[in-house]
Amino acid sequence: MVNLEFLDTINLVTWPWGQEFMARAVLGPNYHLFAKVKIKMENIENIPKGKPVIFAMNHTDRFNYWPFQYKLWSTKDYPFTTVWVKGTYFNNKILGQLLKLCNTFPVPSKGYIIRELFKKTYQRTTTRDEYRMIKDLLDNKISLPDALHSATQEVRDLLSEKWDRMSTAGGSFLEFIENNYYAMMGKVAQISLGALFEKKLSIIIFPEGTRSVTLSEGRSGIAQLALHSEKAVIPVGCNGSEMVYPGSSPIARSGTITYRIGKPMTVHDHLKEFRIKEKFQLFSKESQQKHKNVFDAATEAIMNNIDVLLDDRYRATA
Repeated sequence: MVNLEFLDTINLVTWPWGQEFMARAVLGPNYHLFAKVKIKMENIENIPKGKPVIFAMNHTDRFNYWPFQYKLWSTKDYPFTTVWVKGTYFNNKILGQLLKLCNTFPVPSKGYIIRELFKKTYQRTTTRDEYRMIKDLLDNKISLPDALHSATQEVRDLLSEKWDRMSTAGGSFLEFIENNYYAMMGKVAQISLGALFEKKLSIIIFPEGTRSVTLSEGRSGIAQLALHSEKAVIPVGCNGSEMVYPGSSPIARSGTITYRIGKPMTVHDHLKEFRIKEKFQLFSKESQQKHKNVFDAATEAIMNNIDVLLDDRYRATA
């Protein structure tokens, strides 16, 4: 399970040999020898050379950042990247180590924490209804009395139990999830800012948070990072990757992937109206409550700029 201790083991590097190995030994032969994968980068001049940026890309399949990374690597003009990855991919120890070697790191969600703690407690996964109930409680969509009235015995036990055995502060199950989530996001903030400013890495982020062929609603993490760091956001529209990587296999089929690169969005131009002049703590509960409307509006602007870079079948506005 991804926790604070695991996040402490993340050590991003400016020159990740794992990415270099993947490009030379796996992706190159796959794309050019065993299959014929054509990677198009339209308007690549919109990416500033030699500067770390934040790439905002739609997420059509499991591997659609690989051809993008490969193309950037092959030009030799751009910094290496790191990627925000779902926490669940790090649950497998072998896969987690491979992802770390390739310079990626996990960004846990509240949903991830709910599922993992429930599984650890009861040795089974949550049902859809159990998960939805706990998540709605966290989001203040339902009241605790209403939840207790219709919850399974396992959920009632969790909601009634004190969690001092896993937290020095104790508190309820819901409080533990909230506190644990924001503590981990504080670490994610530290890793992300270190990547951009110390390691000089660009960061690839999928604002949707999950895979979808059609562009869906974005989450505000990317906007928060952009407004805090004042690094440029580069919108990227990925077209065709889900046909090259149609399932869970990391072996690409022949096909064409087109990445359309949008113009940089910074707090000095396209994101100027959303600039927050006061300092705020990145990914904190307080900043998200205080600046929620700004974060949401900036996220919408970023998603709109991705949308116009997509073929019709991928567009949210199609």
